[in-house]
Amino acid sequence: MSILNLKNILVADAVTCTGVFAIGLFAAAPVGALLGLPENVVAIGGWICLAAALLMIVAARQAVPNPALVKLIALGNVGWVAASFAVVATFAAQMTGLGIAVVVAQAFAVLGFAILEWKDAGAPRSLVA
Repeated sequence: MSILNLKNILVADAVTCTGVFAIGLFAAAPVGALLGLPENVVAIGGWICLAAALLMIVAARQAVPNPALVKLIALGNVGWVAASFAVVATFAAQMTGLGIAVVVAQAFAVLGFAILEWKDAGAPRSLVA
């Protein structure tokens, strides 16, 4: 895959992380109630995503994204996936059906980002696809 595609993947991942940060900062209580999660779990998730988004933007702004940084981002995403399933396992009894569906769906979406980022971190570099 090309450098441009990797950068686009990193930017898309950063945008989704920024959205989760905004939800955690501005709407943790109503979103937590909607999903059946404690407010602090939603808020903490948002702050974690802010840190991840900053790393993603740093990598995307590099002329050639540093492979080690991209792999670190991918591993962080895998950690997020594991944490998402841990949240479901821990809070399933109090979560709404929508909450379980949202947490599982976003975990699979993040896994998709992790796979693409890991794969592209080790790919030969080209400026065009």
